[in-house]
Amino acid sequence: MLLTITSSTRPATDLGFLLHKNPAGVRTVNLSFGAAHVFYPEASAERCTAALLLEVDPVALVRGRQGAEGTADQYVNDRPYVASSFLSVAISQVYGTALGGRSKDRPELAATAIPLEARIAALPCRGGDALLRRLFEPLGYEVIAERHALDERFPEWGEGPYFTVTLRATKRLADLLTHIYVLVPVLDGDKHYFVGDGEVEKLLRHGEGWLAQHPERELIARRYLRNQRSLARDALARLTAEDAEDPDEAQEKRDADEAAIERPISLNEQRLAAVVSVLREAGARSVLDLGCGEGRLLGELLDSAHFERIAGLDVSHWVLERARRRLGLERMAPMKAARLTLLHGSLTYRDRRLEGFDAAALVEVIEHLDPERLGVLERNVFEFARPGTVVVTTPNFEFNARLQQLQAGHLRHSDHRFEWTRAQFEAWAGATASRFGYSVRFLPVGAQDPELGAPTQMGVFTRG
Repeated sequence: MLLTITSSTRPATDLGFLLHKNPAGVRTVNLSFGAAHVFYPEASAERCTAALLLEVDPVALVRGRQGAEGTADQYVNDRPYVASSFLSVAISQVYGTALGGRSKDRPELAATAIPLEARIAALPCRGGDALLRRLFEPLGYEVIAERHALDERFPEWGEGPYFTVTLRATKRLADLLTHIYVLVPVLDGDKHYFVGDGEVEKLLRHGEGWLAQHPERELIARRYLRNQRSLARDALARLTAEDAEDPDEAQEKRDADEAAIERPISLNEQRLAAVVSVLREAGARSVLDLGCGEGRLLGELLDSAHFERIAGLDVSHWVLERARRRLGLERMAPMKAARLTLLHGSLTYRDRRLEGFDAAALVEVIEHLDPERLGVLERNVFEFARPGTVVVTTPNFEFNARLQQLQAGHLRHSDHRFEWTRAQFEAWAGATASRFGYSVRFLPVGAQDPELGAPTQMGVFTRG
């Protein structure tokens, strides 16, 4: 069986860093059921293809097993030739680092969605072309499927269940590998090993972030777990429980908790006023609100005729809908509404819609990202979008000691991944500005404490 993955993102040979396999060599990994070979049929700056060729030894699969003798079907079958759970195991063992989304040499690229093409030959689809599309298209793939005859010498036998499948999408490599890892055994409808509780954990782990919302999640769970109803019920119950929390209610609660902590000093209003003041001072006419949330800064910008073009970006559909309702876009005067665009997207992916603006604001945004993802945000904002001015605000962790409703050592918001001291923020901002050709100055926001500084710290980046 053969899986090829092709990248055309220059330099395309960086695919070797993502897969941890050198394009100049051939790598062989021995597996319990055969051997996996990784090689590159093409490797240039414009286009690079990595091939995973899996050789399955059918005799080794049954040698020494009880009841194996005399059962010809265990020796004469399609297992050595088709993509199945053997391929999933090979992906896990040969491309394990890439499957986990890690790359020592190209961490930013590993976290970035890039145009990828995967080709699987031959893939059993127990359910045909329709099922293939129902599984992959909701995940954003272009699917090209070529069905094969049972035997080209005997066309009257009709078509078989085998397809050569091409998948195209702009995704992280880890996402592509994860989807193939989970869905190939689902399409095949079988697994070559014992399926128990551990498989439920594996399905939930690899399905994190996409399976709960998939329209075919019940079918995926059932077939991935070899139609064991109790395991499938357990998996679906846990998926449903994780998906049951209403995103609007959860976000409102988290925001209310943070607002309650900061309300005594009216910090949010001071923060927004400070950002708008800096943007006006910079002469910005077009402004991006990155991580716009429910649109509080957008409302302030819209109320000033100084800002002619405004865009708000957020990763959540629900939050953007709340922003639309809160701002009253449906009732707004047409000329005012025309100045605003709401964009669904993520700061961890390059987005050409963000280019060409005078300024960008990240108001209480960076602390919601895992620290290892900040490098991707930095490139997408400072290198690719590259506005003339970037305003970043973030909590001052030192000031938390003065917030009476906050327990010692706790962060202000349950979704914060970190909060920085003034020295930490200035070190990050200084390094980022230097790397991307900006200068940066720092402003306090809110009443300053003589020892601990202001509750919010602001960095104003100006392109050199």
